[in-house]
Amino acid sequence: MNTINNITGSFGTLYHPKSALVFYEAKGMNNDVYVEHFDMDKNGSPVNAHPLTEREANALAKSLQIEKDKDKAFLKCQGILPTNILHINSNIDKDAVLWYTKTQKRQLYFVNDLDIPSGMAYVPPMIWYASKQTLSVFALTSDRRPTEKTTLYFAPFFNIYEDGRVCMGSVNINITNSASVEEFTKAWEDYFFNSYFSHLLGQNSPIKGNCVNLWKDLISSGKPFPKEVLKKNNKTLKNLL
Repeated sequence: MNTINNITGSFGTLYHPKSALVFYEAKGMNNDVYVEHFDMDKNGSPVNAHPLTEREANALAKSLQIEKDKDKAFLKCQGILPTNILHINSNIDKDAVLWYTKTQKRQLYFVNDLDIPSGMAYVPPMIWYASKQTLSVFALTSDRRPTEKTTLYFAPFFNIYEDGRVCMGSVNINITNSASVEEFTKAWEDYFFNSYFSHLLGQNSPIKGNCVNLWKDLISSGKPFPKEVLKKNNKTLKNLL
């Protein structure tokens, strides 16, 4: 997919240099360490050199502890666990969230070569399965909360491999280690829908029929998504757990 606009500002903060520390160590047998603190001027240059004070050292220790705690907060819930969350693995190295969304109307974007006008259209209920760097999506035929036995269907979109993995193209994925599960799922949904759909992947259409004509009709008419065009992919939700 190609990014339609720069949305990274939604997921991070621009930081400006405020201070700097220089550590000095004595040579020889004596390994004493001396720390000097510098303020930074508006141009990012160090000024006002002075020995690190106890107050400044305490502020630094508090900041480091906060950064350490952020990792522990990864994929934690901000309150009561949202009902659309189906499974969470909050291990930093093997993080993954499985969730679903009901039928909804979304803004969709298409490259000019597809000859599909960008616009609002209804999309079917969906299963989302994401780690920090990868996303897979599938379609459902019902808004009901799925179970392990729920049949999965190919997602009726472009830029998706036959196994459900989404080709994000040049999209810059930037999900922090402090993201809550709500922030994590919203970020992935925004990345997916705020990017240009450009081409089909694989040899077969993901729907029963022509995918280009389907989205042309849905965007021009505003009709509900016709779930009868969805194709089974021989997987159930249990295959994703």
